[in-house]
Amino acid sequence: MEALGMDFAHDDVVPRHCHAQDQLIYAASGVMQVRSDAGSWVVPHHQALWVPAGVSHEIRMVGEVSMRTLLVGSQVAQCQLIAVSGLLRELVLAASKMFGQPDDAVHVRALIQRELDAAVKIEAHVPLPQHARLRAWCQRFLADPAQEQTLEQCGEQLSMSARNVARLFQRELGMSCGDWRARARVMLSQQRLAEGVPVINVALEHGYQSASAFSAVFKRILGHSPSDWQARVQGAAHARRH
Repeated sequence: MEALGMDFAHDDVVPRHCHAQDQLIYAASGVMQVRSDAGSWVVPHHQALWVPAGVSHEIRMVGEVSMRTLLVGSQVAQCQLIAVSGLLRELVLAASKMFGQPDDAVHVRALIQRELDAAVKIEAHVPLPQHARLRAWCQRFLADPAQEQTLEQCGEQLSMSARNVARLFQRELGMSCGDWRARARVMLSQQRLAEGVPVINVALEHGYQSASAFSAVFKRILGHSPSDWQARVQGAAHARRH
C-alpha cells in the first residue's frame, strides 16, 4: 500500500492516466469530478472513489482540493464510490505522513484495510454508453446540463426515431433518457452546491424551473435535499479550518 498527497487549485486537471494498482481517490477538502470511459463521478469530501488498476481516468478539481490517494493491491473490479468514515479519513491523512516509518505503517495499513472492507458503497455515478453517437450526445449534455431536448429532437441529432433512442438508452444504460438526464444533473449539481451557490441558482443552471422541482429530484436520487447536502459539506469545511 502506498499513500500519495497533492494539493490543487480550482479547475486544475489531472490528465488521463492509469496505475498498475487499484487507486482510492479522496479529497480531504474540495470536490473532484472523475471521468473514465465507464462514466463520470462527482466526489465530495465525505466520499472516495475506487479506480481499478489499468483504468484510464481524468480528474478535474472544483475549488481548492487536497487530494489524498491510496495505491493498493486488487480491491475492486470496477469504479466504485464509497462513504468515508471519520476514522478512515484520519487514517488516510496519517498514511501520507507515516509510511516513511515502517513500524507505524504496518498498523495504519491494517486499520485502513479494515475500514475499507466495511465502507458503505454508494451508487452515484453517471454511466456513459458504448454506442459512439449516443456517447457523444451524452458528453455534450454533461457539458451543458441545462439543455432540454425531447426524444424526437435527440433522435434527429442521432439520425434515428424517438422510439429507437428510447430503446438505445435502455439497452446501453439500463434507464430511460429522462432518468439518465436527471441523474447527470444531480451528480453535476454537487459541484456548484459545494461552492456555496444558492440552491435556486444551481437549479436554474441545471435545467429546472424552480428550486422545489430540483430538490425533489435531488432527494429522490441521493436521499437528502440539496440544502442539507450543501450545509453538511460547508459545515465540514468550516470545521477543518477551525
